[in-house]
Amino acid sequence: MKDAATHYDIIIIGGGASGLMCAITAGQRGRRVLLLEGSNKVGKKILMSGGGRCNFTNLDVQPKNFISNNPHFCISALRRYTQWDFIALVDKHKIPYAERDLGKLFCVDSAKDILNMLLAECDAVGVEIQTSRKAMSIKALPSGEFGGFSVDELTCESLVIASGGLSIPTMGASGFGYDVARQFGHTVLPTRAGLVPFTFSDKFKDVSERLSGLAVDADLSCKTQNGSASFNEAVLFTHRGLSGPAALQLSNYWQTGEAVVLNLFPTESEVELFDW
Repeated sequence: MKDAATHYDIIIIGGGASGLMCAITAGQRGRRVLLLEGSNKVGKKILMSGGGRCNFTNLDVQPKNFISNNPHFCISALRRYTQWDFIALVDKHKIPYAERDLGKLFCVDSAKDILNMLLAECDAVGVEIQTSRKAMSIKALPSGEFGGFSVDELTCESLVIASGGLSIPTMGASGFGYDVARQFGHTVLPTRAGLVPFTFSDKFKDVSERLSGLAVDADLSCKTQNGSASFNEAVLFTHRGLSGPAALQLSNYWQTGEAVVLNLFPTESEVELFDW
């Protein structure tokens, strides 16, 4: 006999934005859902995103905006759930938001509004959430009455790993998801940092230190395996290097050893600059 107290249709490991959205969708389909979060609260990265105001989507979202070895997945995913679907959810909860540069949408008040919205949607469909709950043992169960997987003393028919990557270890990020993938025979590609600032240890570090705190619209580019990448947005000088939207975006494409080119006057020619 199944133990109704410990058996779920779906167990989701990871209480970030992806895990919460997955839980909501599964709950809306009538599944009994349990979400496990290893830290003391869900949605920590939601709360810190966008400087505490959460850039929850963009008005222009297309498959080409995503980096993937399988571009067909992005096309399929974005046809099934668009930015307008999420904006409709934000409107449903009457969360005030504002458009910034390049169609980015941010909360007017706080990123807490988005997290509370997701928690309210989870509650509406009966999602059970347990925090400070790390999964210690995951096993595939033989086909039969229980089927699916065991997570410690729990069992489920479907298991979702939404534990994220290695980005911010101080907030609980770890390689747990990679370990589970390897456990079940999946190939894990080499990992590297993305959406991160550029830091320098050469003479440019002295320059960035002197300009620390200054933000300018500029063009930041680099060579890539398939050509080049370039972003014309704000570049923020820090005491260690370059940050801001342009740097964070370009870091997704930059390969170790390649030069980063900073153009502070992308819309002006040399003739216009020096024609006195």
